[in-house]
Amino acid sequence: MSVEIDPQELSFQRPFNQEVCQVLHLHNYNEEPLVFKVKTTAPKHYCVRPNSGRIEPGKGTDVQVLLQAMKEEPAPDAKCKDKFLVQSVAVTKDMEFANVTSIFEKSSKSSVVERKIRVTWLAPNAEPKEQSHLDDEPPAYPSPSATYETPAPRKTTAEQGSPIPPPDFSEKPKTESSPPSNEPSSFTCAKAAVMNSLPSSDDLKAQLADANAQIQRLKERLADQGLRQRKTGGEAKAAPATMQQTHTQGETGVPLQIVAGLCLISFLIAYFFF
Repeated sequence: MSVEIDPQELSFQRPFNQEVCQVLHLHNYNEEPLVFKVKTTAPKHYCVRPNSGRIEPGKGTDVQVLLQAMKEEPAPDAKCKDKFLVQSVAVTKDMEFANVTSIFEKSSKSSVVERKIRVTWLAPNAEPKEQSHLDDEPPAYPSPSATYETPAPRKTTAEQGSPIPPPDFSEKPKTESSPPSNEPSSFTCAKAAVMNSLPSSDDLKAQLADANAQIQRLKERLADQGLRQRKTGGEAKAAPATMQQTHTQGETGVPLQIVAGLCLISFLIAYFFF
């Protein structure tokens, strides 16, 4: 099961200082769909559109083969050694929705049918040779040292001068890459805010010195308050029993200065260590 090709030989007419185009007509006379690939021994010199595809039963497709412009015109008696290879394989039901590359990779080598096409160079006013009918088997040209490759996708220029990109038959999903964001993350913003709110080392040292001085003053006040309490307790022993009871009840409360000092100490400890 193979695809029918017309013509069976590609003839490019001189001059070659500009692009020269030829068309291959591929037709599927089988009852099953076919996929095809077009390869050449000189992928840098040719542009094939499309270089692969699918043909439904009873349908056909045209393949454009463009010979790229040459920098130097070959000699008039020079013979072209370029060749093309058209590979085709039937699409089975289990690979109905697979792409062309997957079908060729999963198919056995014996199921792939190959047709070779020779390339000739014609004089400027020469006419191409008459081609045989499509029903005839195309000639096979042995090329043991030839390596066929799929022509690389290249942009060509149409007659209007607008660039036409080669079609893409890979059927691979395209992924859109999003540009990297230049905005700082929320973590970076929070870190910068915390660093800005923290006091510097000089401020911390000054606050620590003030706290130590305040603590020292509170200690001196506490010591003076203790001496006063001792004096007051000695005088209370000589007073009558009723006066001593009243004085004791009055001294049982904690002085306001001590409470304020303890609160300040607690606040300073919590500020520096927690």
